[in-house]
Amino acid sequence: MSRQEQSEQVTVDVEINTVPVELYKILKFEGLVGSGAEAKSVVADGMVLVNDVIETQKRKKIVPGDVIEFAGQKMRIVLTEAGS
Repeated sequence: MSRQEQSEQVTVDVEINTVPVELYKILKFEGLVGSGAEAKSVVADGMVLVNDVIETQKRKKIVPGDVIEFAGQKMRIVLTEAGS
């Protein structure tokens, strides 16, 4: 297995403190895209997986436990308490 393949399999925890969060906002706030408009575009174009399924709903409600994959990044959504 190449080094690139290994790095693509790493899942990063993304902490949120409000539930739910819209899918495009997570892509934007995690810096995977340059803007909200770009985030909406990549989702609409079927370039994002949520829980191993292609997701095309830009405003898909994401909750703790969901796993998002985009551009070789894999993110697990976890809830943190507000003010932590």
